[in-house]
Amino acid sequence: MLARFLDEREVRLLAAAEAECIGRGGISMVEEATGVSRRRIALGKKELSQGRLEKGRTRRPGGGRKKIIEKDATLEQDLELLLEPCTRGDPESPLRWTSKSLRNLARELSAMGHSIGKSAVGRILETMGFSLQANRKTLEGSSHEDRDAQFRHISSTAQAFFKDGQPVISVDAKKKELIGKYKNAGREYHPQGTPEEVNVYDFMDKQLGKGIPYGVYDTAKNEAWVSVGIDHDTASFAVESIRRWWHCMGRDSYPDAKRLLITADSGGSNGSRVRLWKRELQNLADELKLELSVCHLPPGTSKWNKIEHRLFSFIAQNWRGKPLISHEVIVNLIANTTTKTGLTVRCQLDRNQYPRGTKVSDAEFKTIAISRNDFHGEWNYTIKPRCP
Repeated sequence: MLARFLDEREVRLLAAAEAECIGRGGISMVEEATGVSRRRIALGKKELSQGRLEKGRTRRPGGGRKKIIEKDATLEQDLELLLEPCTRGDPESPLRWTSKSLRNLARELSAMGHSIGKSAVGRILETMGFSLQANRKTLEGSSHEDRDAQFRHISSTAQAFFKDGQPVISVDAKKKELIGKYKNAGREYHPQGTPEEVNVYDFMDKQLGKGIPYGVYDTAKNEAWVSVGIDHDTASFAVESIRRWWHCMGRDSYPDAKRLLITADSGGSNGSRVRLWKRELQNLADELKLELSVCHLPPGTSKWNKIEHRLFSFIAQNWRGKPLISHEVIVNLIANTTTKTGLTVRCQLDRNQYPRGTKVSDAEFKTIAISRNDFHGEWNYTIKPRCP
């Protein structure tokens, strides 16, 4: 009756005390009645005669079962060889091309002559400083020699626009999303045993199509506009998204604006080498009567674009685990994205067609009123409105 309330030491001391009171044959009687082994009862009697253990201990130092790595001298070394076959182990290691799960590690250690289970492997790995690790995106490849200088240029240019009360926006296209019952990364709460069912294969439904979110983030106001396209991510679609932001949000926020600074990646539909991007910006400058200054991020630094971590990351959190079954669902989920810092987002579906392959001739390109900055003019330039 008391056993479940007592620790290991208290059980053996109680059993030993009972055996001592019984006298001759007491150990056998207590063993039969309680299930405590003769060895433990004898040890308890010895402890009773010697006095109490140290406070907080149930066994004397060195007592108890020996750890497996103490009994098996080569176990830890063999485990390290399995974990690092490329640097320290045999290049023909059986785990070189397989998952290093606890079950696989235990199986290979057993094949090497060690008697061990997966739980013991997990405990040993923890003492060795190992833990479960996911891939981390940190390698950006080679960087441009003026990478940091370009970031400083973007920052100083933006500060000058802020000081003058002129708008500064960050633009980019989010990854394309398939419309329909497709798996979306992340999890959300459902009644237990009733996960939302989605398609096994991610083949695009030709009737439902895809959604292409293109975002415009106002860095000063912490506001954003997202156009969800249904055709192609082209420069025409990118500039149309900026146009819609201006008419729906920017014009009211900056009624006295004369200039607009656009920060964008060096690639994609708003790339620094895309002629169509510059032609469409010229048309927009003529229409809005605004000087459009553009600063491109250096190659290989798209993740540093403010829109990535101030807008797109929160959109992904807001729709995690939700199948995007229609364009309306995408629009509503984006429009309801908020943050503790007060981010507000407006979103609209763009049903226009934006065919790929539009060419801009040399003659047409020469009509663009573009002035390039002395510092990396291919990244930093201004397009002014042309006279009527």
